[in-house]
Amino acid sequence: MRNVPASHPRLCYPAVDMARVRYERLPTEQRHPRSHDLDRLSVPQLLELMNREDARAVRAVTAQRRQISDAVHLITRALGSGGRLFLLGAGTSGRLGVLEAAECPPTFHTSPSMVQALIAGGRRAVFRSREGAEDAGAQGRRAVRRAVRRGDAVVGITASGVTRFVDAGLREAAARGARTILITCHPRSTIPAHVRIAPVVGPEVLTGSTRLKAGTATKLVLNMLTLGAMVQLGRTYGDLMVDVRPTSRKLHERALRTIQTFTGGTRAAAARALRASGGHVKTAVIMATTHASRAAARKRLAAAGGSLRHALSGDSH
Repeated sequence: MRNVPASHPRLCYPAVDMARVRYERLPTEQRHPRSHDLDRLSVPQLLELMNREDARAVRAVTAQRRQISDAVHLITRALGSGGRLFLLGAGTSGRLGVLEAAECPPTFHTSPSMVQALIAGGRRAVFRSREGAEDAGAQGRRAVRRAVRRGDAVVGITASGVTRFVDAGLREAAARGARTILITCHPRSTIPAHVRIAPVVGPEVLTGSTRLKAGTATKLVLNMLTLGAMVQLGRTYGDLMVDVRPTSRKLHERALRTIQTFTGGTRAAAARALRASGGHVKTAVIMATTHASRAAARKRLAAAGGSLRHALSGDSH
């Protein structure tokens, strides 16, 4: 793991009565000035408008790069010290968290417990909307209380910035000694967090439909958080997915090509190395390039903190 800053902004707890939220004033509930006649636009006009607004979401995320960098450092420190990453949200925000958590094991060879999603309404809410669950602050506290411990990192995801499930969950996480991050499209959200990421995407073309621009911005931020942290933790080599789990034909072929990139050998030789390694690409690369046994290769990788680059260069962790 690379050295990362140890300091982060102090957590503050603004006084807020969530029962008195003026929903009509939320940035995510405003009407877009160019979409009042949405149902009268031609399909090309509609798509042009959506495309232009999606580009705005990208710019909004760009403006938050410093905060995103702080969050990457926070997550890296947590994971590098044996903590876990939790993605906490409701509705679309919660499902984006589920998607991100589900992709980490096949992409980075993480255990299912390293990156987890906590979604309002539980597993059923992944496939069928349970919008009322976002108002259940007690459920957010319970979900965090059951799963989160000191040293973990918890990312609360709420486009509106007023989701009770996330608000209560992040407060409980901080009280339990976890570090907290908030992703929201409400720059004045009162939900407390150690790091706040608030891309200002503007009103949706379909008023209030935060699965659109807000969802796009959220996914972009989540991409940056997980990839950024995993790169820092040595789970890639350059742009190569060296921790990929070869659990499908496509991923198996990607694993073989990755091994061949290091060895310059044939596909058959790469396949033999992958089998001998027990299906672990990093181990296979070390075995094939240094003629080490599987046990020796794994020991060398462990001494390098799991970084293939350091293992091949002889640097210890």
